[in-house]
Parts: sequence; structure tokens; C-alpha cells
Amino acid sequence: MQKYKQIESQFDVLGKIKMEHKRAVITGACGTVGSALVGKFINQKNLKLCLFDNNEEQLFWFSRRLLKHPNYGNLRFFLGDIRDENRMIQAFSGADVIYHCAALKHVRLNELNPFESIKTNVLGVENVINAAVYNKVSKVIFASSDKSVNPTSSMGASKLLGERLMIAANNVVGDQNTAFSCVRFGNILNSSGSVIPIFREQLQRNEALTITDPSMTRFVITMQSALDLILFAESKMIGGEIFIANMGAAGIMDIARALNSGEMPNYRVIGMQAGEKPYEELVTEAEAVRSYVSENYVVILPDGLSDTMPSSVEVFRKLYQVPADFPSGMRSNANLMSWTQISDLIN
Repeated sequence: MQKYKQIESQFDVLGKIKMEHKRAVITGACGTVGSALVGKFINQKNLKLCLFDNNEEQLFWFSRRLLKHPNYGNLRFFLGDIRDENRMIQAFSGADVIYHCAALKHVRLNELNPFESIKTNVLGVENVINAAVYNKVSKVIFASSDKSVNPTSSMGASKLLGERLMIAANNVVGDQNTAFSCVRFGNILNSSGSVIPIFREQLQRNEALTITDPSMTRFVITMQSALDLILFAESKMIGGEIFIANMGAAGIMDIARALNSGEMPNYRVIGMQAGEKPYEELVTEAEAVRSYVSENYVVILPDGLSDTMPSSVEVFRKLYQVPADFPSGMRSNANLMSWTQISDLIN
């Protein structure tokens, strides 16, 4: 009960939590989302920023690129793996907030190596939770994926379990003021290993684009919108929510046209890879009935609130009063953007 009294007292008239962090940790700091967060926070003079990653070479070159930044002295570079709980405990010491972005994310590689998916995307999440509780961190935000919704791949299933672990973590902290919440992304445009960099490279080489299935669709989001979602979640979170941005949906053929000035390039169909779906989903039917609108975002409240987190029920009711409406927006094959709209987003 005390935890939620403290949280409720932090809300101002706009309903946002007032935050003055002194130390933040970004796991997967060399990845697409992690490095973008570093760029977002590095200009805050009073913030100690811990960059945690298991890729020694990328972490080294990242530190070199930032060497001349005036706030370089506020950065801490931690080489380690989220599979190592002791290392996470060390990295989280004194931290106020954790942005957990480290993950194995490539569907095909995870399908071929599912045991590795479990070690990083499930057991690694458990280590993050344990280290956060041990160090009495105030907030943990977990970067998840729409592939966790009704998953058909090992990667998607591992992200679903990661979400469930994060949500359940709120039930075991007692009166300690530690909150865990998730953000759920679609495909981040131009992210490492995504279709756009692959298509661009193939176009530059005058190669036929490799199309898995002409009918394939995906939810897409810009990096700026992804960062905005993370910061919104951090400002509103109580613990146990899943935050989703209002994302557009795109067909793979329209993405190909957008990258080729509206003309359909040469392509060859290679078939869907193991674990892939022809479309993605934002929420399940069970989640839709407990989804609410907050500004331009959808917030999925944890299930079983009255049983698992009875002290938070009234706080949730004050914040989330407008149910979300999903007439056809739960799947990426509905309400597709045009190639011109996709081109605007990419550029």
C-alpha cells in the first residue's frame, strides 16, 4: 500500500510523474534503441549514464565517438552480459531508472538457436528484475515487440515471457518503491537488420529485392516516436502496464516502392522464413478489453489487478478512464499506409 501512496503523491496536475534521475542504466546501449536513448540523455548535465553492452568492439567505438562530448565524464561504460546476474547487480548500483533494451531480436536466428533466446530474452530479463529489486531501483522500462502478441516464433515467445516476467515483478516487491512496465514496438524504421537497410543495399547493387511474401505487412514506427513512447511510459507508469504507440502499418511491396521513388523495383519472392507471420498484431483479444487511451497512446493494464495488485486499482482508475477502441486496428494488414506516406516516414 505504501508504494502506491508514494506514487500517487508524485503526480502533478497533468498526471505525470515528476522525475529527477541521478543515474540511469541502458542495457543494450550499442543497439538501435539503446544508442538512440544515449543520444537523448547525454546532454543532461547532472545525469550519470551507464552504457551496458556485451559487444566489446561496438562499446569501444561508441566510447570513442562520444569522447569529445562535454558530458563525457558522466558516462560509464559497462562491458557485460545480462545473462550474468552478478554483473547486473554491479551495473545497477545507485541507479534510479533502467531502460532494458538488450535482447536477441532476429527472428530467423532465434528460430535456429532457441536455447540462446531463452538465456537472453527470458533468463536475462529475470536477472534484470532481480538486480533492480536488489538495488531498489525506482523504475524499469522493458523494450518489447509486437512479435510477442500471439507469437509464432521462438523470438516472439521469448519476448512474451519477458513481458510476463516484467509485469509479474510488480507483485513481489512488496512496499519497495520499484515499478516495472513495458513498451511494445512495431518495426523501427531503419533499425539494424530490418528490411529497409537490406532493400537499400540491394538497390545500390542493382540487385533484385528479396521479398519474403508480397502480402506481408508490418507495424512501423520511427525512432523518434519509439523514444517518445519510452519517455511517455516512464512519466506515466505505475507498474504492470504495457504502453503502445499509435503506429502505422505498411505492406512490404509499398516499402519497396517508397525506397525506389514510387516505381516497383525488380524483386524475387523467397518465401516466409521460419517463425515469420504474414501480419503482426498490437494486442490480443484478452488485452483489448483492458486497454485504455492516454493522450496518443494505448495503455494495457495488467490482468487480475484486484487479485494481484489491489492497492493500485484506485490509482489506475484515476489515470485511465477512456477505453481503447480496436475496430480493425489490432492487425497490421488493416488500414495500410500508402507508399508516399511510408516515404515521408523513411525520409
